[in-house]
Amino acid sequence: MPRGRESDFGEGSYSLVVNRFRSIGLEPDDGCILPQDLRSGLGTERLGADAQGIARAAELLRQGKLVALPTETVYGLAADATSGAAVAGIYAAKERPSFNPLIAHLPDLAAARRQGLFDANALALAKAFWPGPLTLVVPVSSACEVSDLARAGLASVALRVPSHPIAHAVLQAAGRPIAAPSANRSGRVSTTSAAHVLADLDSRIDAVLDGGPTQVGVESTIVACLDGAPRLLRPGGVPRSAIEGVIGRPLVLAGEAGMAPISPGLLASHYAPAARVRLEAETPERGEAWLGFGPDPDGLAATSHCLNLSPSGDLTEAAANLFGYLRRLDALGPAVIAIAPVPMLGLGEAINDRLRRAAAPR
Repeated sequence: MPRGRESDFGEGSYSLVVNRFRSIGLEPDDGCILPQDLRSGLGTERLGADAQGIARAAELLRQGKLVALPTETVYGLAADATSGAAVAGIYAAKERPSFNPLIAHLPDLAAARRQGLFDANALALAKAFWPGPLTLVVPVSSACEVSDLARAGLASVALRVPSHPIAHAVLQAAGRPIAAPSANRSGRVSTTSAAHVLADLDSRIDAVLDGGPTQVGVESTIVACLDGAPRLLRPGGVPRSAIEGVIGRPLVLAGEAGMAPISPGLLASHYAPAARVRLEAETPERGEAWLGFGPDPDGLAATSHCLNLSPSGDLTEAAANLFGYLRRLDALGPAVIAIAPVPMLGLGEAINDRLRRAAAPR
C-alpha cells in the first residue's frame, strides 16, 4: 500500500514517525500503516455513549486503530499503548513530534502498578487522586508493556487512571494500557467535545466516541516521582496545593529544577489557536477578539467577538470553558485574541500555563 506523502504531515513529522518505527525494528510498510494511508477518502466513525459504542471502541483499539474518547479532562486520541505501530498512528494523525512521550491510561491502580514502580509519594498521590486528573511519571517496571515509542525511549512511564465512566469502561473492555494524548492537531487548542475532535481529525482517525462535553476542561496535572522528590511537570486538573497537602512538602517545578522534559505538555508553544494571543488584556484593542474573566468591562458582554470564561470569577468554570471558548473565538477569524488576567490560584495555575504556551512564539 502506498505510504502517505511527507507533505501531508507537516514539518517532517512523517520522517520522525518513520525513524521511530525503525528504532523499534519495524518498517512502515510491514503492516504498520499510518492514518493517512488507512483513512484516505473515508470519514471518521461516530460512536454513541452506550454499551454498543463502548464495545465498538474497545474492539477498534484491540485492532490497533485510533479512537477519540472523552475523559474528565479533555478528549483523548486513544490507541493500544503496547503496540508501536498503533502508537505511531497517534503521532502521525496529530502531526506530533515523536520525542514527546504519551500518557498510558489504566482502569485502576493495580493495573498501573504492573507498568511502573511506585515509591511512597507516588502511591500516596495515586490513592488520593485516582481515578482523576492526575498523571504520575514513575520508573518503568520490569513487566512494563507500554511501548518504547509511547515512552519516547525513556526509562520512565507516564500513567493515569481517568475517572470518566466512558473512558473507564473502554479501558476495562480493551484489557490493555491505552495511550491517549489530547485529540487535536499537535500544538493546537485541545478538544473538549466530539465536534472539536472532528474539526481537527475527521478522516485521520477511525472513530470518535461522543460522550458530550468534558467537565474539567484542562489536561491532567503531571507529577514526576522518580528520585524521592516529587516534581510538578505540568499544572492541571488537580491544584498544586492539593498535591502538596498529600506529600507534606512544596512541589518543585521541573523548569526550576533544571530537568529535561519527560512528559507531555512541556513544549514552549502549545494549545495555540490560529490567531495570535495577547495576555493580561484588561480590554481588547480595535479588531481584537476578547476572552474575559470576571465582571465584563462596560458593553463588552453584548459584542459578538467577546466571550467570558466566568463572569463570576469561578476558576472551575473558567477551566471548563477555556479550550471551547478559544476555539469559538478563533473560528471568527481575528488576527489577535486578547485575554483578560486570570489569578494564579488553584486551577488558575493550569489555566495560565495553557495561556502562556498559547501565546508563545511559534
